[in-house]
Amino acid sequence: MQILLRIFNESVALAIRELRVNKLRTILTLLGISIGIFCVISIFSSVDSLENNLRTGIGKLGNDVVYINKFPWGPEEGDTEYAWWRYWNRPYATYEEMKRVQAAVSSAEAVAISVWMGGPVVKNGDRNVSNATLNGVSQEFNEVMNLDISAGRYFTPQESMSGTPIVILGSEVAAQLFAGGVNPVGKEVDVFGDKLTVIGVFAKEGKSLVNTSNDNVIMVPYFYLTSKVKIDGFQVEPAIMVRPKDGVTVDELKDEIRSVMRAARRIPPKVKDNFAMNQISIISGQITAIFGVLDVVALIIGGFAILVGGFGIANIMFVSVRERTNLIGIKKALGAKNYFILLEFLIESVILAIIGGIIGLVLVFFTVKGLSAAIDFALVLDLRNILRGLIVSSVIGLIAGFWPAWSASRLNPVDAIRFK
Repeated sequence: MQILLRIFNESVALAIRELRVNKLRTILTLLGISIGIFCVISIFSSVDSLENNLRTGIGKLGNDVVYINKFPWGPEEGDTEYAWWRYWNRPYATYEEMKRVQAAVSSAEAVAISVWMGGPVVKNGDRNVSNATLNGVSQEFNEVMNLDISAGRYFTPQESMSGTPIVILGSEVAAQLFAGGVNPVGKEVDVFGDKLTVIGVFAKEGKSLVNTSNDNVIMVPYFYLTSKVKIDGFQVEPAIMVRPKDGVTVDELKDEIRSVMRAARRIPPKVKDNFAMNQISIISGQITAIFGVLDVVALIIGGFAILVGGFGIANIMFVSVRERTNLIGIKKALGAKNYFILLEFLIESVILAIIGGIIGLVLVFFTVKGLSAAIDFALVLDLRNILRGLIVSSVIGLIAGFWPAWSASRLNPVDAIRFK
């Protein structure tokens, strides 16, 4: 063990000497491995950041919530493709069916109905927002979804049932309509030509690739929306949302929902369901498959950059062996074993590669921080990718340094001492 530690210490010292004595050569070599690690880890970090953003955004829809829709989110069981022509003529979910599910599904903690659509222009004086998303919800929506309201309050049962012209604004919508830090609560905005009183503002959540953030949402009572918009199930499709009680699995909940919905629609026993029960796991599974492929692609693309760095390490190690051939001969003449010489150069190669990898990771860190601030998107360099970078660097150093180290360990002592 002491001998191995001594070899390790000597290898570290020699690697540092290479950095000091042959600065330009070593810097160019480390630059190759640094760029390689920078490319690989940058790609992995970008892919992981995109995946985290998608999963976080989708997670806001409720991982255990069952959505009763007209259209499924993917091919239904038994289908090899998305049979949209079969789903087209299905009836859409209704408020009456929501009440039936609410009353009859004993395993449900909360049931609500929601309608999402491209919002109309929202105005406040000479200020307006034209790209907000409109969400009409029933009273129980806040029990199904976790709503974070930073100012004001949620709808009361009386307001929901009567379709009172009130609205809860997303943080971005509120900021665009009310400048100078004005509190929107209690103020009025124009929607559908009506004056709607602002009763709340959602807390800022940040951007989401799947547009599940409430930052750009205007939320109104379901019955107010239905008084202004025709719910036809095609351009405007409602969804019944059901959250299970604690201890109830999603599969158990779906079985009970299926029985209630089939009875409500009077579907004969041998006829297929004319409704879809969707859940986030459908999308999560698709995301896992897509990003699994992207990881492989990232590894292939980054592998070419790493390959260049590997050749650089191999080159500097061959030069190092040549420069120290006489010293190798003396060590072997004094009794140094072949594996001592092999380990000496292998450790030196790995250390050089790790130094290059650390430089690459530092570059990734500052790039991630800079881009996150510039584009307002959460790019992250997590511990997993840092370990990936160090492991890849070590493996590249090991592979690139093996042949030079092997050739050094096989030198004949007499020939090595006489080498000029």
